[in-house]
Amino acid sequence: MTAPTAAGGLHHVTAIAGPAQENLDFYAGVLGLRLVKKSVNQDDPGTYHLFYADAEGRPGTDLTFFPWSHLAPARPGHGLATEVALAVAPDSLAFWTARLERYGVALGAPERRFGDAVLPLRDPHGLAVTLVESESAGTRPFTPWEESPVPAERQIRGLDGARIRLRQLAPTESFLAAAMGYRELAREGSWVRWGVGAGASGERLDLAESPQSPRGAWGTGAIHHLAFRVDDDRHQLAVRAGVEAAGPHPTPVVDRFWFRSVYFREPGGVLFELATDGPGFALDEDPRHLGESLVLPPWLEAQRAEIEAVLPPLAVATAERSQ
Repeated sequence: MTAPTAAGGLHHVTAIAGPAQENLDFYAGVLGLRLVKKSVNQDDPGTYHLFYADAEGRPGTDLTFFPWSHLAPARPGHGLATEVALAVAPDSLAFWTARLERYGVALGAPERRFGDAVLPLRDPHGLAVTLVESESAGTRPFTPWEESPVPAERQIRGLDGARIRLRQLAPTESFLAAAMGYRELAREGSWVRWGVGAGASGERLDLAESPQSPRGAWGTGAIHHLAFRVDDDRHQLAVRAGVEAAGPHPTPVVDRFWFRSVYFREPGGVLFELATDGPGFALDEDPRHLGESLVLPPWLEAQRAEIEAVLPPLAVATAERSQ
């Protein structure tokens, strides 16, 4: 049996937010991430698509949001990614606890997960987020943002992983192994950690079986999809072929201008994406000024006036407004 062409670690995680300004104030103003692209949902251009990342907008550091504030809150349950984990350097959680408490962020009790110190929190619209302190988080590629309100050595270094709840583990585990080159790394309580490569920060997913829970549903505070890295078009098509052979029905390649995407639902129902590392967010903006203006892909430029007329204005992020 031929080994699958492995996908990489997480490329980005996209979630559903409430009002865009509140989202911006929290992720840029409180968490100190850089807004690297202010654009629109290409399938629903009347809403923003906000991209936060390190200073360069590096793949693997990118957390993005659709601010669909008209939606009801998400319904917890199986078939959803339920939490995004963000990497911080070792010995950073004391700083983050003090900072988040100062701005009234809803914090959970500190934990240890698979040997790492973890601080759970909720964003203003209910998204479950954890800050994860791990040795590999301190050494991963990362470019600090000079204008961040957070000191460079304490800044969020990228995506550490995500958690998924499933009605049954086995179909998803078989799929990850057969189609994406992932492998089981460890077990802890009801959670099973899967990963790729070295299984380091940014290269892992945690799965739990939840057969008694209802089917989850998207809403504000939900993760919309998990995107996995592929190097280029050739790598993307090779992984796509493995996904299709394993049973899911992936979309054709979709050009998102800053990267190219393939979408499919894994056997448990979670929406996955394969996203190319390039061309990147500097394709249409000066790297020194990423995220400062509304940027549209070329095929939406003719609609700019109509799009701008329905989008709410966004002010520069401030942590104080998030309180």
